[in-house]
Amino acid sequence: MHPEPAHHAPAERAVEVHYPTPIPPAVVVPTPLVPVQPGTVPAVASIVLPDGRVVTGYALEPAKPEPVAPKPPGSRAAVNVALGGVGFLAMCGGLLLLTTFITALTALITQLITLAAVIFGGWIAVQVFSASGDKGGTTVNIRKAVIKRNKFYG
Repeated sequence: MHPEPAHHAPAERAVEVHYPTPIPPAVVVPTPLVPVQPGTVPAVASIVLPDGRVVTGYALEPAKPEPVAPKPPGSRAAVNVALGGVGFLAMCGGLLLLTTFITALTALITQLITLAAVIFGGWIAVQVFSASGDKGGTTVNIRKAVIKRNKFYG
């Protein structure tokens, strides 16, 4: 962090130089193919074709499949629990759709009731506030009324 004084020359340091040593490539010697005789000599079979030709060759045995390993003994209760879980998952999807349908139906009914209330209220307001003339009743014009000691003199 501090600068070196200018009057001192930097000290010479011993430097070691390392050169990589090449590794010789591995020599790959191909292994000779040694023919192996089968344990028993297979039988030679000859077949006469319908057109008279004769085909000769070794009879091949069909490949035998591996024997099926027996199933490990499983609990019938475990199988029933697994099937019940699958059924429960299927039911959950149906219940989700059912609750969504009920919620939408409730919202529709609420909107229809609100619409009916607005229309009916508007009809009543028109009936009350309309000036359609005489409605057939008694009109009383009070010009001067005198009330003395809780008694009306008209």
